[in-house]
Amino acid sequence: EIETPVKYRRLDRDQAVVLFVDHQTGLFSLVRDYTPDEFKNNLLALADTAKLFKLPVILTTSSETGPNGPIMPELKNTFPDAPYIARPGQINAWDNADFVKAVNATGRKQLIIAGIVTEVCVAFPTLSALKAGYEVFVATDCSGTLNVGIRDSAWLRMNRAGAQLYNWFAIGCELQRDWRNDGEDFANLLANHLPPYANLIESQKATIQGV
Repeated sequence: EIETPVKYRRLDRDQAVVLFVDHQTGLFSLVRDYTPDEFKNNLLALADTAKLFKLPVILTTSSETGPNGPIMPELKNTFPDAPYIARPGQINAWDNADFVKAVNATGRKQLIIAGIVTEVCVAFPTLSALKAGYEVFVATDCSGTLNVGIRDSAWLRMNRAGAQLYNWFAIGCELQRDWRNDGEDFANLLANHLPPYANLIESQKATIQGV
């Protein structure tokens, strides 16, 4: 079988939904391919992006009463009204009927998926959703695992199956499309999560003010 390149499909703010899969306090300790501060910043940046563009959000956890732990409180606090699927044991979120029902209920076909850990909690539902006919966009820097070798092989597996790999910044830019579309709000989001971008904005302000 000859592999064909994944076709470029643009994210559409009217078709996208964000799935936060197993961002649990216990599992967070398994993330070693990003520093803790870097990973949490990336994750919250994606959350803020979802809020800015008014994207539907679905939260899910697996066996949260065990060592996996509860969902990260920052996510629950950011999306208090989002569907919250506490899976009793299914490792692949797509094996949980309530989770799939929540995804279907959005009426959207573009799934932005992030989770812990990348090769399991992200890859398994990604592959299942692709098989079910959804377009999948993996938020790579909002998904973490034990090391970069495991991460890279998981990325390759998902990409070959048809998923597109994005970081949160690229996701935001593709949803924004044009700086003339309320670009100041998006710029502020970037400044909040990217210190170099905040410096850029301050430099521009100083130039405008003639300082």
